[in-house]
Amino acid sequence: MSANLTPRAKFATTLLRTAAALSRATGRGDGSVIGGRVGLIVEPRLLELLAEGRHVVLISGTNGKTTTTRFTTAAIEAIGKVATNSFGANMPTGHTTALAKAPKAEYAALECDEHYLGQLLDAASPKVVALLNLSRDQLDRAMEVTALAAKWRQTLQTSAGQSTIVANADDPLIVWAASVCQRVVWVAAGQSWTADSAICPNCGSHLDRFGEFWRCTNCGLNRPSPQWSVAQEGEAVVGPDGRRYELRLQLPGRVNRANAATALAVASLFGVDPAQAAPRLSEVASVAGRYAKVEREGRQLRLLLAKNPAGWLESFDMIEPHPPVVLSLNAREVDGFDTSWIYDVDFTSLAGRKVVVTGDRRTDLAVRLEVDGVDFIVVDDIRAAIAAVPPGPVEVVANYTAFQDIRAEFNRVN
Repeated sequence: MSANLTPRAKFATTLLRTAAALSRATGRGDGSVIGGRVGLIVEPRLLELLAEGRHVVLISGTNGKTTTTRFTTAAIEAIGKVATNSFGANMPTGHTTALAKAPKAEYAALECDEHYLGQLLDAASPKVVALLNLSRDQLDRAMEVTALAAKWRQTLQTSAGQSTIVANADDPLIVWAASVCQRVVWVAAGQSWTADSAICPNCGSHLDRFGEFWRCTNCGLNRPSPQWSVAQEGEAVVGPDGRRYELRLQLPGRVNRANAATALAVASLFGVDPAQAAPRLSEVASVAGRYAKVEREGRQLRLLLAKNPAGWLESFDMIEPHPPVVLSLNAREVDGFDTSWIYDVDFTSLAGRKVVVTGDRRTDLAVRLEVDGVDFIVVDDIRAAIAAVPPGPVEVVANYTAFQDIRAEFNRVN
């Protein structure tokens, strides 16, 4: 670990912490990005040097990275201190800062942006790599999803080394990418969104689906038998030996039970007893503001983040059946400027309840809801949205910058 850093690396680490502290003091953010950037300018190998000697897990995928990283951190903390980028700074600058902030942590759980997986494999030499899912996201500036799966496959084949891969058996793109690795632990994590995996990524033929099972009748690519799975009944994870580990999660929805299953599978590879780890997952109540509950003017708002079609579909699975819903959509640089993806989302489940639409691109969303026959009203901002719904519970679903705007309005930084 960092106790054996070179003088140059120690100096870079000091500057990193100073830059991060100044960023926080001036209200410009938590300092993860600028701190890491300064440190890597002074010592380009700083990430590699800070990761040396630690037991590292990288967690990547289109959706669920931040939550699974938080669950994994909670589980591994049963046996020791964990360095983690818990607020989602998931590129090398954020990873470097996370490691620098916890120099004595023996373990590291790092959320990794999908496009930086290869760079982190080389720099961090992870013991475990968790691959969650792949689906369309920010298509105006991100790689097409099958091309990204191909990039992952090549990267894992050349750079995975001694890493054990924990992978989602229900996602054909993940299975194809991970199947080149020697050590794979399969998790039945589910796949509600299947529009990006109707075609075999290996040969281009149509994939047949039978319930949870899927296969390609042309080349033979098929769903592997999972060692870990979410229980069919109740809220539990089933391990490789068939034992049930009961969950008491504060976070809602089937997708978070799947994230918990992945976290327990990862933690077990670090020697954590799942029976010891599972109760610790119940301590996670909010993840970088996601799922946070806010009281305003007699309304109890629950904040849900949804950045892409798969994420919106999962959010609709989480919301309670009766409360009004506020939908907020922006299209700024980090969101992607193209909002055409909203036509991939089925909004019909919102029919029959009060729906309020806001955000920079509220009129785009209004047209989409009109197409699906969902009644709605349009307002200028979150304050107007609160005023437009009756007192009581309210579900708020927003994409990335819209979500950050709402957090700022409520002074929610956690």
